[in-house]
Amino acid sequence: MAELRSRRSNLAVPGSNPRFLEKAKGLPADQVFLDLEDACAPLAKPGARKNIVAALNEGGWGEKIRTVRVNDWTTEWTYRDVIEVVEGAGANLDCIMLPKVVDAAQVQALDLLLAQIERSNGLEVGRIGIEAQIENAQGLINVNAIAFASPRIETIIFGPADFMASINMKSLVVGALHPDYAGDPFHYILMQILMAARARGVQAIDGPFLQVRDVDAFREVAKRSAVLGFDGKWVLHPGQIDAANEIYAPSQEDYDHAELILDAYEWSTSEAGGAKGSAMLGDEMIDEASRKMALVIAGKGRAAGLARTSTFTPPRTDRRT
Repeated sequence: MAELRSRRSNLAVPGSNPRFLEKAKGLPADQVFLDLEDACAPLAKPGARKNIVAALNEGGWGEKIRTVRVNDWTTEWTYRDVIEVVEGAGANLDCIMLPKVVDAAQVQALDLLLAQIERSNGLEVGRIGIEAQIENAQGLINVNAIAFASPRIETIIFGPADFMASINMKSLVVGALHPDYAGDPFHYILMQILMAARARGVQAIDGPFLQVRDVDAFREVAKRSAVLGFDGKWVLHPGQIDAANEIYAPSQEDYDHAELILDAYEWSTSEAGGAKGSAMLGDEMIDEASRKMALVIAGKGRAAGLARTSTFTPPRTDRRT
Protein backbone atom coordinates (compact mmCIF):
# COMPACT_ATOMS: atom_id res chain seq x y z
CA MET A 1 0.00 0.00 0.00
CA ALA A 2 1.29 3.48 -0.85
CA GLU A 3 2.32 5.75 2.01
CA LEU A 4 -0.48 8.10 2.95
CA ARG A 5 0.23 11.68 1.96
CA SER A 6 -1.41 14.93 2.97
CA ARG A 7 -4.56 15.58 0.96
CA ARG A 8 -6.22 18.36 2.95
CA SER A 9 -7.02 20.38 -0.19
CA ASN A 10 -7.72 18.67 -3.52
CA LEU A 11 -7.86 21.28 -6.28
CA ALA A 12 -9.93 20.63 -9.41
CA VAL A 13 -8.27 21.99 -12.57
CA PRO A 14 -9.98 21.81 -16.00
CA GLY A 15 -7.70 20.00 -18.44
CA SER A 16 -9.09 22.08 -21.29
CA ASN A 17 -7.72 25.34 -19.86
CA PRO A 18 -3.90 25.70 -20.18
CA ARG A 19 -3.95 28.97 -18.21
CA PHE A 20 -5.61 27.29 -15.23
CA LEU A 21 -3.20 24.36 -15.47
CA GLU A 22 -0.25 26.73 -15.26
CA LYS A 23 -1.76 28.76 -12.43
CA ALA A 24 -2.46 25.63 -10.36
CA LYS A 25 1.26 24.89 -10.11
CA GLY A 26 1.78 27.88 -7.83
CA LEU A 27 -1.22 27.37 -5.55
CA PRO A 28 -0.79 25.83 -2.05
CA ALA A 29 -3.07 22.81 -2.58
CA ASP A 30 -1.87 19.43 -1.31
CA GLN A 31 -3.23 17.67 -4.40
CA VAL A 32 -4.29 18.79 -7.86
CA PHE A 33 -6.51 16.72 -10.07
CA LEU A 34 -6.40 17.65 -13.72
CA ASP A 35 -9.89 16.97 -14.97
CA LEU A 36 -10.96 15.25 -18.17
CA GLU A 37 -14.49 14.54 -16.99
CA ASP A 38 -17.17 17.06 -16.00
CA ALA A 39 -14.91 20.11 -16.39
CA CYS A 40 -14.35 19.34 -20.09
CA ALA A 41 -16.96 19.51 -22.85
CA PRO A 42 -17.01 16.39 -25.06
CA LEU A 43 -15.40 18.19 -28.01
CA ALA A 44 -12.64 19.52 -25.76
CA LYS A 45 -11.57 16.19 -24.27
CA PRO A 46 -8.98 15.15 -26.91
CA GLY A 47 -7.22 18.50 -26.65
CA ALA A 48 -7.44 18.41 -22.85
CA ARG A 49 -5.50 15.13 -22.78
CA LYS A 50 -2.65 16.78 -24.66
CA ASN A 51 -2.75 19.83 -22.37
CA ILE A 52 -2.52 17.62 -19.30
CA VAL A 53 0.38 15.55 -20.64
CA ALA A 54 2.29 18.72 -21.46
CA ALA A 55 1.57 20.29 -18.07
CA LEU A 56 2.68 17.19 -16.17
CA ASN A 57 5.88 16.83 -18.18
CA GLU A 58 6.78 20.50 -17.85
CA GLY A 59 6.98 20.06 -14.07
CA GLY A 60 6.78 22.86 -11.53
CA TRP A 61 4.23 21.08 -9.32
CA GLY A 62 6.45 21.01 -6.25
CA GLU A 63 5.34 18.52 -3.60
CA LYS A 64 1.74 18.37 -4.85
CA ILE A 65 0.12 15.01 -5.53
CA ARG A 66 -0.54 14.96 -9.28
CA THR A 67 -3.78 13.21 -10.23
CA VAL A 68 -5.80 13.03 -13.43
CA ARG A 69 -9.54 12.39 -13.36
CA VAL A 70 -10.54 10.35 -16.39
CA ASN A 71 -14.07 9.76 -17.65
CA ASP A 72 -16.12 6.92 -16.20
CA TRP A 73 -16.30 3.46 -17.75
CA THR A 74 -19.78 3.98 -19.21
CA THR A 75 -18.39 6.54 -21.69
CA GLU A 76 -16.42 6.12 -24.89
CA TRP A 77 -13.48 8.18 -23.60
CA THR A 78 -12.10 6.26 -20.62
CA TYR A 79 -9.61 3.90 -22.25
CA ARG A 80 -8.17 6.65 -24.45
CA ASP A 81 -7.93 9.00 -21.45
CA VAL A 82 -5.87 6.46 -19.52
CA ILE A 83 -3.67 5.37 -22.43
CA GLU A 84 -2.78 8.85 -23.64
CA VAL A 85 -2.14 10.31 -20.20
CA VAL A 86 -0.13 7.40 -18.78
CA GLU A 87 1.84 6.71 -21.95
CA GLY A 88 2.52 10.43 -22.31
CA ALA A 89 3.27 11.40 -18.72
CA GLY A 90 3.17 8.29 -16.52
CA ALA A 91 6.52 9.05 -14.92
CA ASN A 92 5.16 12.42 -13.73
CA LEU A 93 1.77 11.17 -12.54
CA ASP A 94 0.82 9.95 -9.06
CA CYS A 95 -2.79 8.78 -9.40
CA ILE A 96 -5.71 8.22 -11.73
CA MET A 97 -9.10 9.25 -10.35
CA LEU A 98 -11.99 7.10 -11.56
CA PRO A 99 -15.42 8.75 -11.25
CA LYS A 100 -18.84 7.14 -10.80
CA VAL A 101 -17.45 3.82 -9.56
CA VAL A 102 -20.27 1.34 -9.00
CA ASP A 103 -18.44 -1.92 -8.27
CA ALA A 104 -15.04 -3.51 -7.69
CA ALA A 105 -14.82 -4.77 -11.28
CA GLN A 106 -14.48 -1.21 -12.60
CA VAL A 107 -11.49 -0.58 -10.34
CA GLN A 108 -9.96 -3.90 -11.32
CA ALA A 109 -10.37 -3.08 -15.02
CA LEU A 110 -8.47 0.18 -14.52
CA ASP A 111 -5.79 -1.65 -12.55
CA LEU A 112 -5.27 -4.13 -15.39
CA LEU A 113 -5.12 -1.39 -18.02
CA LEU A 114 -2.61 0.59 -15.97
CA ALA A 115 -0.42 -2.49 -15.49
CA GLN A 116 -0.34 -3.16 -19.24
CA ILE A 117 0.61 0.44 -20.02
CA GLU A 118 3.27 0.45 -17.31
CA ARG A 119 4.86 -2.75 -18.59
CA SER A 120 4.85 -1.66 -22.21
CA ASN A 121 6.37 1.73 -21.37
CA GLY A 122 9.01 0.70 -18.85
CA LEU A 123 7.21 2.24 -15.89
CA GLU A 124 7.20 0.76 -12.40
CA VAL A 125 4.20 -1.57 -12.25
CA GLY A 126 1.76 -0.59 -9.52
CA ARG A 127 3.24 2.80 -8.65
CA ILE A 128 0.35 4.85 -10.06
CA GLY A 129 -2.47 4.91 -7.53
CA ILE A 130 -6.24 4.86 -8.03
CA GLU A 131 -8.71 7.24 -6.41
CA ALA A 132 -12.28 5.89 -6.48
CA GLN A 133 -15.16 8.35 -6.51
CA ILE A 134 -18.53 7.22 -5.08
CA GLU A 135 -21.35 9.11 -6.80
CA ASN A 136 -24.50 7.01 -6.65
CA ALA A 137 -26.46 4.55 -4.55
CA GLN A 138 -25.00 1.47 -6.22
CA GLY A 139 -21.48 2.68 -5.58
CA LEU A 140 -22.25 3.29 -1.91
CA ILE A 141 -23.76 -0.17 -1.50
CA ASN A 142 -20.56 -1.64 -2.95
CA VAL A 143 -18.09 0.77 -1.32
CA ASN A 144 -16.46 -1.87 0.88
CA ALA A 145 -15.66 -4.11 -2.10
CA ILE A 146 -14.50 -1.06 -4.07
CA ALA A 147 -12.07 -0.08 -1.31
CA PHE A 148 -10.48 -3.55 -1.40
CA ALA A 149 -10.60 -3.98 -5.19
CA SER A 150 -6.96 -3.11 -5.87
CA PRO A 151 -3.72 -2.49 -3.96
CA ARG A 152 -3.51 0.75 -5.96
CA ILE A 153 -6.45 2.32 -4.10
CA GLU A 154 -5.30 5.44 -2.23
CA THR A 155 -8.53 7.35 -1.60
CA ILE A 156 -12.29 6.92 -1.53
CA ILE A 157 -14.04 10.15 -2.54
CA PHE A 158 -17.60 11.36 -2.05
CA GLY A 159 -19.15 12.94 -5.15
CA PRO A 160 -22.17 14.82 -3.75
CA ALA A 161 -23.75 16.37 -6.85
CA ASP A 162 -24.24 13.17 -8.84
CA PHE A 163 -25.12 11.33 -5.64
CA MET A 164 -27.88 13.80 -4.81
CA ALA A 165 -29.31 13.35 -8.30
CA SER A 166 -29.07 9.56 -8.08
CA ILE A 167 -31.22 9.37 -4.94
CA ASN A 168 -33.63 12.17 -5.98
CA MET A 169 -32.58 14.43 -3.10
CA LYS A 170 -34.76 17.53 -2.91
CA SER A 171 -32.02 20.16 -3.12
CA LEU A 172 -29.98 22.08 -5.67
CA VAL A 173 -27.28 23.29 -3.24
CA VAL A 174 -24.47 20.75 -3.39
CA GLY A 175 -23.08 19.63 -0.06
CA ALA A 176 -25.06 21.99 2.17
CA LEU A 177 -27.57 21.26 4.92
CA HIS A 178 -31.27 21.50 4.07
CA PRO A 179 -33.61 23.66 6.18
CA ASP A 180 -36.32 20.99 6.08
CA TYR A 181 -34.05 18.27 7.50
CA ALA A 182 -33.24 18.35 11.21
CA GLY A 183 -29.73 17.00 10.81
CA ASP A 184 -27.04 16.31 8.24
CA PRO A 185 -28.55 14.50 5.22
CA PHE A 186 -25.08 13.37 4.15
CA HIS A 187 -23.98 11.89 7.47
CA TYR A 188 -24.83 8.28 6.62
CA ILE A 189 -23.14 8.52 3.23
CA LEU A 190 -20.00 10.09 4.66
CA MET A 191 -19.75 7.49 7.42
CA GLN A 192 -20.14 4.60 4.98
CA ILE A 193 -17.32 5.99 2.85
CA LEU A 194 -15.16 6.69 5.90
CA MET A 195 -15.63 3.18 7.32
CA ALA A 196 -14.70 1.56 4.02
CA ALA A 197 -11.62 3.76 3.66
CA ARG A 198 -10.44 3.12 7.22
CA ALA A 199 -11.04 -0.62 6.96
CA ARG A 200 -8.82 -0.61 3.88
CA GLY A 201 -6.29 1.78 5.43
CA VAL A 202 -6.66 4.54 2.84
CA GLN A 203 -7.81 8.16 2.88
CA ALA A 204 -11.37 9.49 2.74
CA ILE A 205 -11.97 12.71 0.81
CA ASP A 206 -15.09 14.87 0.92
CA GLY A 207 -16.47 16.29 -2.32
CA PRO A 208 -16.91 19.89 -3.48
CA PHE A 209 -18.95 22.80 -2.21
CA LEU A 210 -20.15 24.70 -5.26
CA GLN A 211 -20.86 28.11 -3.71
CA VAL A 212 -17.23 28.96 -4.35
CA ARG A 213 -17.31 32.61 -3.23
CA ASP A 214 -18.87 31.81 0.15
CA VAL A 215 -15.79 30.68 2.06
CA ASP A 216 -17.57 30.87 5.42
CA ALA A 217 -20.17 28.38 4.21
CA PHE A 218 -17.38 26.19 2.80
CA ARG A 219 -15.78 26.17 6.24
CA GLU A 220 -18.99 25.05 7.92
CA VAL A 221 -19.50 22.22 5.44
CA ALA A 222 -15.86 21.13 5.66
CA LYS A 223 -15.88 21.04 9.45
CA ARG A 224 -18.65 18.41 9.39
CA SER A 225 -16.57 15.85 7.50
CA ALA A 226 -13.31 16.87 9.18
CA VAL A 227 -14.68 16.17 12.65
CA LEU A 228 -15.72 12.68 11.50
CA GLY A 229 -12.14 11.96 10.43
CA PHE A 230 -12.07 12.78 6.71
CA ASP A 231 -8.60 13.62 5.42
CA GLY A 232 -9.49 16.45 3.04
CA LYS A 233 -11.96 18.03 0.66
CA TRP A 234 -12.18 19.10 -2.94
CA VAL A 235 -11.63 22.77 -3.65
CA LEU A 236 -13.00 24.37 -6.80
CA HIS A 237 -11.56 27.84 -6.30
CA PRO A 238 -8.22 29.11 -4.97
CA GLY A 239 -10.12 30.95 -2.23
CA GLN A 240 -11.12 27.62 -0.65
CA ILE A 241 -7.58 26.20 -0.39
CA ASP A 242 -6.40 27.92 2.79
CA ALA A 243 -9.64 27.05 4.56
CA ALA A 244 -9.32 23.36 3.64
CA ASN A 245 -5.65 23.24 4.65
CA GLU A 246 -6.53 24.69 8.04
CA ILE A 247 -9.66 22.64 8.74
CA TYR A 248 -8.26 19.23 7.81
CA ALA A 249 -5.04 19.68 9.76
CA PRO A 250 -4.86 19.52 13.54
CA SER A 251 -4.41 22.76 15.44
CA GLN A 252 -0.90 23.51 16.70
CA GLU A 253 -2.12 22.88 20.26
CA ASP A 254 -3.63 19.49 19.40
CA TYR A 255 -0.56 18.49 17.39
CA ASP A 256 1.82 19.36 20.23
CA HIS A 257 -0.39 17.52 22.71
CA ALA A 258 -0.45 14.40 20.51
CA GLU A 259 3.34 14.36 20.25
CA LEU A 260 3.62 14.75 24.03
CA ILE A 261 1.26 11.80 24.55
CA LEU A 262 3.42 9.64 22.28
CA ASP A 263 6.59 10.65 24.10
CA ALA A 264 5.06 10.14 27.54
CA TYR A 265 3.64 6.74 26.68
CA GLU A 266 6.90 5.58 25.12
CA TRP A 267 8.79 6.65 28.24
CA SER A 268 6.31 5.13 30.71
CA THR A 269 6.37 1.74 29.00
CA SER A 270 10.17 1.67 28.91
CA GLU A 271 12.40 0.27 31.63
CA ALA A 272 13.46 3.78 32.62
CA GLY A 273 9.82 4.74 33.08
CA GLY A 274 8.95 1.68 35.11
CA ALA A 275 7.49 -0.44 32.25
CA LYS A 276 3.98 0.74 33.14
CA GLY A 277 0.94 0.33 30.93
CA SER A 278 -0.36 3.78 31.69
CA ALA A 279 1.03 7.13 32.75
CA MET A 280 0.07 10.64 33.76
CA LEU A 281 0.65 13.56 31.44
CA GLY A 282 -0.14 16.49 33.66
CA ASP A 283 -3.62 15.72 34.99
CA GLU A 284 -4.42 13.34 32.12
CA MET A 285 -4.08 9.57 32.33
CA ILE A 286 -2.85 8.05 29.07
CA ASP A 287 -2.68 4.44 27.92
CA GLU A 288 -2.50 2.39 24.72
CA ALA A 289 -5.81 3.77 23.48
CA SER A 290 -4.49 7.29 24.04
CA ARG A 291 -1.42 6.40 22.00
CA LYS A 292 -3.54 5.21 19.08
CA MET A 293 -5.57 8.42 19.04
CA ALA A 294 -2.41 10.50 19.32
CA LEU A 295 -0.84 8.66 16.39
CA VAL A 296 -3.71 9.85 14.16
CA ILE A 297 -3.36 13.50 15.15
CA ALA A 298 0.43 13.45 15.08
CA GLY A 299 0.44 11.75 11.67
CA LYS A 300 -1.86 14.36 10.19
CA GLY A 301 0.19 17.15 11.71
CA ARG A 302 3.45 15.79 10.36
CA ALA A 303 1.94 15.30 6.90
CA ALA A 304 0.70 18.90 6.99
CA GLY A 305 4.22 20.12 7.80
CA LEU A 306 3.59 21.24 11.38
CA ALA A 307 6.60 21.60 13.66
CA ARG A 308 6.58 20.90 17.39
CA THR A 309 6.63 23.83 19.79
CA SER A 310 6.89 21.75 22.98
CA THR A 311 9.17 19.03 24.33
CA PHE A 312 8.61 16.15 26.73
CA THR A 313 10.49 16.06 30.02
CA PRO A 314 10.32 12.73 31.88
CA PRO A 315 9.00 13.13 35.43
CA ARG A 316 11.20 12.41 38.37
CA THR A 317 10.48 8.92 39.63
CA ASP A 318 10.18 7.97 43.29
CA ARG A 319 11.91 4.63 43.75
CA ARG A 320 9.86 3.93 46.88
CA THR A 321 6.59 3.59 44.92
